[in-house]
Amino acid sequence: MRRNLFTPAMLAAAFGLAALPSAALAHPKLLSSSPAADATVSKPTRLTLSFSEKLLAPLSGVDLTMTGMPGMADHAPMPIKGFKTAVDGDGKTMIVTLPRALPAGSYDLNWHIVGADQHKIAGKYSFSVK
Repeated sequence: MRRNLFTPAMLAAAFGLAALPSAALAHPKLLSSSPAADATVSKPTRLTLSFSEKLLAPLSGVDLTMTGMPGMADHAPMPIKGFKTAVDGDGKTMIVTLPRALPAGSYDLNWHIVGADQHKIAGKYSFSVK
């Protein structure tokens, strides 16, 4: 006589465990930003990045670099300093408040966030100011 080694409860538990790794692989994604990637805007004083999941504010931030300036072909990249970064009340939107409007030029925004899953995610996009 052959005995069934797997009970219905054991099979249900096995299928439930098999579903866990796919949930653990979900990471926050950048949904939108202002200015948007590759956009040209007029002198912003604030940047926003909205993500798909809540962020851990103390471990999330941005680096902003001016990569080009009109009339200066050999302009070396210049890091922008003095801004404040905060996460909005929803926990999913990072707000970068600049001390003054950005001057005309091209910019790279490098962002890094840590979501509730404790994984660090990073990305980059560029925009221009007219």
